[in-house]
Amino acid sequence: MPARLYGVRPSKGAVPLILHLHGGAFTGGTLDCGAYIAALLAEAGAVVVSADYPLACEHPFPFALTAAFGALSALYSRRAEFAGRNAPLYVAGEESGGNLAAGLAMMARDQQAPPLAGQILISPMLDPSLATASLRAAEAGTCGCKWADGWQTYLGSPEKAAHPYAAPLASSRLQGLPPALVVSAQDCPMRDESARYACALEKAGVAAELHILPGPTHWPESISVPPEKPEKPESWAEAMRTLFSRFFESSRPRRRKPAPAVL
Repeated sequence: MPARLYGVRPSKGAVPLILHLHGGAFTGGTLDCGAYIAALLAEAGAVVVSADYPLACEHPFPFALTAAFGALSALYSRRAEFAGRNAPLYVAGEESGGNLAAGLAMMARDQQAPPLAGQILISPMLDPSLATASLRAAEAGTCGCKWADGWQTYLGSPEKAAHPYAAPLASSRLQGLPPALVVSAQDCPMRDESARYACALEKAGVAAELHILPGPTHWPESISVPPEKPEKPESWAEAMRTLFSRFFESSRPRRRKPAPAVL
């Protein structure tokens, strides 16, 4: 699976190591489309491996998720090489990549490996019913839009929509998942399902932060930018860097201090 590396391994110590997955409604998207978010994650202090997962046109569910899980496991085994010894491991993704990141967090929990420090979900596609108010406001959903077509291609058949790895918002078992940073925007079609998932995680006892950025952001289209970074940074870029940096700090595993010796 092709991948692109962002960030620099520290000379000593460790920094967060992230497997990042781009958007594209399951049927499109490239490493270039994920370049902006991957770069922001790296600027926030992480080493990022952005993976070009198999698209649903030729490989419907669960092919991309299984391939990404193999990449995540391999990355964990090489974390010292990329980000320093005992580097905390994260998954991150936007739109369809956010769906895969959420699914990976569930797989890692269920298989008890690799251990994840957190998940970063940016306007993730989580609900194939496409019945939210934010999607209706964008005149999207039901059929004939890229997200409806993407879901249909990714799932392949209606019964796949009941699988929690495919549609995380429908899962009835969210306990034990790693801390989550969920970010969307006021004018994003995926705003409502992002908020509902963060709420569901909290109810399940998972530490979850939800941030809805003010519009206009033109998400999710503006997240996928051309290979060259735009001359004028997006208005939400600095806010995203700050959110990422704070989440790394709050979710990073802390070493327990040894108990004082009893004389």
